[in-house]
Amino acid sequence: MSGLLDSLCRITSADFLLTADADVAPYCTDWRGRYSGRPLAVALPADTAAVAAIVGVCAAAEVAIVPQGGNTGLVGGATPRGGEVLLSLKRLNRIRTLDSDNLTLIAEAGCTLQAVQDAAAGIDRLFPLSLAAEGSATLGGNLSTNAGGVQVLRYGTARELTLGLEVVLPDGRVWDGLRTLRKDNTGYDLKQLFIGAEGTLGLITAASVKLFPRPRQNVTLWLAVPDPLAAVRLLGVLRAAVGDAITAFELIDRNALALVLEHIPGARNPLPEAHAWQVLVELSLFEATAMEGLLERLMPLLASSGVLASVLATSEAQRRAFWALRENISLAQKTEGVSIKHDIALPISAIAEFIAAAGAALHAAFPGIRIVCFGHLGDGNLHYNLSQADAAANPKFIARTAEANRLVHDRVHRLGGSISAEHGLGQLKRDEVLRYKSEVEIDLMRRVKRALDPQGIMNPGKVL
Repeated sequence: MSGLLDSLCRITSADFLLTADADVAPYCTDWRGRYSGRPLAVALPADTAAVAAIVGVCAAAEVAIVPQGGNTGLVGGATPRGGEVLLSLKRLNRIRTLDSDNLTLIAEAGCTLQAVQDAAAGIDRLFPLSLAAEGSATLGGNLSTNAGGVQVLRYGTARELTLGLEVVLPDGRVWDGLRTLRKDNTGYDLKQLFIGAEGTLGLITAASVKLFPRPRQNVTLWLAVPDPLAAVRLLGVLRAAVGDAITAFELIDRNALALVLEHIPGARNPLPEAHAWQVLVELSLFEATAMEGLLERLMPLLASSGVLASVLATSEAQRRAFWALRENISLAQKTEGVSIKHDIALPISAIAEFIAAAGAALHAAFPGIRIVCFGHLGDGNLHYNLSQADAAANPKFIARTAEANRLVHDRVHRLGGSISAEHGLGQLKRDEVLRYKSEVEIDLMRRVKRALDPQGIMNPGKVL
């Protein structure tokens, strides 16, 4: 391997090829602390040409590559298993072009999501992909898992926001597909192969994405509802009343909120009493004077839709405080240790049925279980996490992960859902998905993998 390391060092320079244990350590373990592996080296190239050169050298040596962005993934998709070259894209962090008239932006894969949002705001435009880890998660990582976030209800997933890609293929060639067209019907839409592929088919180095007009005002409400069915019905009422003005509709259960209030400094319940279910609703307005008329229509709808209590954010600070409660749920739960996480998608009409049925089955099978249920009800994506409130009992419960997964995932599948909405499969669900996809679908996926990566060097052991 010394010859390979010498070649990599010539490409990146010695300062950006890490081999010492202390230097490599931050790249070796996933955010949850569940997966860890020691790569042969960590390479930090500065541009696409260097990425292509590294991939070419590794392909010639038949050495596997693990791409990594902000290392904020939750399924071990960007974590080495051992012996690979870990290729970090953090230094590919330039905004290449901004086009306010075409409503597009081209950014490199190592740009944080926050940096892309800020660049769009700099020309009075909006890049709507938004999630809790946006300050450290990178654009390339978001695309590799087809991230969704809190505004899919209005703007769609990463896949729907992407117009073109630049990709380094497993043989070191570069495909320049950085088009900024809304219409291009000249053959297969190749970019869709790489979005959501978790780096197993090629390395995304840049993307052209859609921008939108910036809202002039936000209406943010924290609501209490009696149950998930009431939340689903409220969503329908609001959509009928205000249409696409709804940009986010987040469901939060009592346990999720309690964890944030306990573990996140400064967190405060917006309501004077505890409730079993909360909804965080945000509407975006494009006329600064539109709020008064909207609220006149909205408040009677809330009162007639079973809402138990409501608070309207009257300042930007209060709006941010509401969102901090939602965005810190994962961090608060991580503070208490490992949980069994589920990132599931369901038809919105089936969400209440799932929550009731899965909850009953889990409580029967695991007495004392704590279910933390929250997520993007507006697009059918729930984060459904399981643990024991008693820390001493939790390791024994975690050892029964396969049993808990079966109770959850079988119900998701029967209701026409998916066991991965936005986190990907990675290592965590690579084998689990075989139960729920047909033989034909798995065969097609494997054929695509073999066609693009015949050596099997791109992020092996993930997805398939």
